[in-house]
Amino acid sequence: MLNIAAKTALVAGSLSMFPIASAQAPSTDLTTQVAAISPKLDATYLQLHQAPELSRQEVRTSAFIAAELRKLGYQVTDHIGVYEDGSKALGVVGLLKNGTGPTVLIRTDMDALPVTEATGLPYASKVHAKNAQDQDVGVMHACGHDIHMTVFLGVAQELVENKRKWHGTVLLVGQPAEETIDGARAMMADGMYTRFPRPDYILDEHDNNSFPTGSIATASGPLLAASTSVYVTFHGVGSHGSRPETSKDPIVMGAEFVMMAQTIVSRQNAPQSPAVLTVGTFHAGTKNNIIPDDATLGLTLRSYDSNVMKNMIAAVRRTADSVATAYAVAPDHMPTITIPEHTGPTINDSALTARMTNAATAALGRNRVLHADPVMGSEDVNYFTDSGKIPLTAFWLGVADPAKLAESLKTGKPLPNIHSALFAPVYEPAIQIGVVAMTSMALSLLQ
Repeated sequence: MLNIAAKTALVAGSLSMFPIASAQAPSTDLTTQVAAISPKLDATYLQLHQAPELSRQEVRTSAFIAAELRKLGYQVTDHIGVYEDGSKALGVVGLLKNGTGPTVLIRTDMDALPVTEATGLPYASKVHAKNAQDQDVGVMHACGHDIHMTVFLGVAQELVENKRKWHGTVLLVGQPAEETIDGARAMMADGMYTRFPRPDYILDEHDNNSFPTGSIATASGPLLAASTSVYVTFHGVGSHGSRPETSKDPIVMGAEFVMMAQTIVSRQNAPQSPAVLTVGTFHAGTKNNIIPDDATLGLTLRSYDSNVMKNMIAAVRRTADSVATAYAVAPDHMPTITIPEHTGPTINDSALTARMTNAATAALGRNRVLHADPVMGSEDVNYFTDSGKIPLTAFWLGVADPAKLAESLKTGKPLPNIHSALFAPVYEPAIQIGVVAMTSMALSLLQ
């Protein structure tokens, strides 16, 4: 792992990466082709950035992706997916067959976030929409899914234009509701691999402000963590604030639980198996002189290991029950535990990742292909792997201004990252690099 000085030097050196056709990157037919369509790709990105849609509401975005794939000659099926509540999802699959060979699935996500953009850019989103709670919220592609879709469509075009170089089947998947981590699950629940060919390989990319634009970063093994959302509700006995002795105060129980829960990772989990437990919300009461009946806490749990995750969930239940028992809560009023969201870890297949890293290096040049360490963020592309049975490679696409990133590494002041209202990726040459990298990977699998 690079120290700060070494990483700063590496990032500063990446300033010479502009443009894509620089001497440091091999000059190939593919890079030339992608450079030729970059004006179209940039226009697509700007269009998508200014028209974001929330999870489960990707009506226009889904239709746009489907229409673009149809123009390129893909066999397109849309409105794929069934959510757990029975509602239909807006997934898209573009199928392109080109003789006998392996099947490669390339995925993009399509949804945006309830964030009001504050970048001040001339193409900033001004969209507002109603969220699931019927609240008016600003909407922004603050996670870079607009970049993902643009790269995805660029790859779709390059695979068509280079059909003479490959044989097999390509599945291009536009997935809804990644931000609520239920879109991939909804598509799988709708018979993905009975309605369409089962892939032999899965490729995915995600933009990342920790790497300079003009680069990608790969990692073997864990890339992203499993994530579980847990809500703990303590059921007490309310009372007037002046009579605490007549209550069983759920706020005090919740506060004690917050402190005790910190020991689940620090004292009940082996340090060799990284894990995170964060209490992100604490809701209770309506007035300062009223002890409420209930208090609800929202937690996020993160781990790369399914057994560690199971142990953390069990420890949360055990800790909550122990706190309630200590306050003499009746057995029929013990804490309520609910788990509304869960997604597994993103684990890159080692052999496939080595092969894809070599393909990207050959196409981009060694200085553009960096190493990534695993992080505790999460997403849901793992559902397409059918519980890990299908090998996956997901890679980071650098979108940070190299000079600003180098300065950030020197000063320790972080750049605005994904999910921030100030997130402003440097989309070129990131989009071109993403198209070249992903297309090269796909071609190497389909030869």
